[in-house]
Amino acid sequence: MSWPLAALGDIAPAKPIKLNGYTPSDRIWHVTLDQIESNTGLLLEKSIKPLSEAGSSTHAFDDRHVLYSKLRPYLNKVLLPDETGLGTTELVPMLPATGKLDRVYLAHYLKSKTFVSWISSQTAGAKMPRVSMNTFWEHEIPLPPLVEQKRIAAILDKADSLRRKNHQAIQLADQFLRAVFLELFGDPVTNPKGWELKPLKELTSKIGSGSTPRGGQSAYVEEGISLIRSLNIHDDKFLHKNLAFITDKQAAALSNVEVEKRDVLLNITGASVCRCSIVDDSILPARVNQHVCIIRAPELVPEYLLHMLISASYKRYLLNVAGSAGATREALTKDQVENLMIPVPPMILQEKFAAIKNMVKSVINKEKKGIYLPLFDSLSQKAFAGEL
Repeated sequence: MSWPLAALGDIAPAKPIKLNGYTPSDRIWHVTLDQIESNTGLLLEKSIKPLSEAGSSTHAFDDRHVLYSKLRPYLNKVLLPDETGLGTTELVPMLPATGKLDRVYLAHYLKSKTFVSWISSQTAGAKMPRVSMNTFWEHEIPLPPLVEQKRIAAILDKADSLRRKNHQAIQLADQFLRAVFLELFGDPVTNPKGWELKPLKELTSKIGSGSTPRGGQSAYVEEGISLIRSLNIHDDKFLHKNLAFITDKQAAALSNVEVEKRDVLLNITGASVCRCSIVDDSILPARVNQHVCIIRAPELVPEYLLHMLISASYKRYLLNVAGSAGATREALTKDQVENLMIPVPPMILQEKFAAIKNMVKSVINKEKKGIYLPLFDSLSQKAFAGEL
């Protein structure tokens, strides 16, 4: 069944509320992009601050609105607020027309794989591509009767609940690993177990970063040798998305930063400084650019070194080191990385942690391959095609 179509600008225009009765000292909910989780629309944290510190009131909203991110790669960030607040300028406060459009139905549509794929192709801009709002408001969405919208929204809510539980299980596994690390090794900064401390350079056979081939992105090729960049490195997670490729000739010029199996990779500059992961061996052969540092440590188990570097206390320490020079951009120098003091517990204990992590990761991988995400995407696609 095909439903009639309606333009977003006609049925869910940007209509911020007026904050009548508020004074500058009144505290109010303030929403930024970072506080909204992609895909799920879950609120990661809630920031309450005085109105005078919360920004422009032109983006004020209440519990009737849908907040939509117009920036790529955050086009799947959609929030259903439950109270009055202020959003940053990247968030559009959409107000569904009463009696015509259910806001939960709208939120599911804006997060649907089909819509996100389409709107991603409509973005423009170099550093932070954003949606052309004229194009956005002209986009037509399926508009079944309100009672049918609510039925569809209820079905998708149930499927989304399963997806969220799956996601939460993965988060709990990560928390478990962090707890096991602290139990086995203690805090790596205060070192309560008294492990021997050594500078990283004494434990490694390789510490170094590479460079970007002349020409930057225009020099990349469709297939070839992988070039690992900072956007591929997240804490305990290697992302294949946006992995770049270079030619054999370009790779030869970076032969001194050839990545090997089980190398630990650390971001050393920019907004992602201090993020760290173990390389995914499936993308080898590979090189790194100037923002990523290879740490090859034969004297340490990679899983131990990784979790030490991303532990809460050591991450705070690293960030302080990265900002110590007072530069406008945070960075870790090679000398600073080489002289990081590393607790060195017995190898058998490090291997025990690695074995535990591998078992947990096996469970996580099974969760990621579960039916919930494909099920939700399938239901969503059918719902907005009038087939649910």
